[in-house]
Amino acid sequence: MAGDPIDPKSILVEDCDILIPAALGGVINRENANDIKAKFIIEAANHPTDPEADEILSKKGVVILPDIFANSGGVTVSYFEWVQNIQGFMWDEEKVNNELKNYMNKGFKDVKEMCKTHNCDLRMGAFTLGVNRVARATVLRGWEA
Repeated sequence: MAGDPIDPKSILVEDCDILIPAALGGVINRENANDIKAKFIIEAANHPTDPEADEILSKKGVVILPDIFANSGGVTVSYFEWVQNIQGFMWDEEKVNNELKNYMNKGFKDVKEMCKTHNCDLRMGAFTLGVNRVARATVLRGWEA
């Protein structure tokens, strides 16, 4: 299989519908945000979009599925491994995939509901949901600020 080499910086501004930065953080920034043509960005990497670029892209109408949600599948499956280990279970691949699908679907619905309630984008909805869950757990444990 052969192909032409692609400049790593230019791949971010290629004409596409969906852009999935999946390796490095900070690759989408104020220098290239205006040139991004994608309508959707799925942040598979940790923090690939800096705050200035996030604002630019938002003004352009680009929908960003933030890293805090988009790459949470790996952490969720690690949690499943922990559950299996402490309970002595061994799930097959189909069970893991079904559970992951259920968790991710519910999580996305919860984020969308938070966005609707607070009239915010997916990033703010995901962060707000996360902070609310931690705050609630803190109160339920009897801890106070």
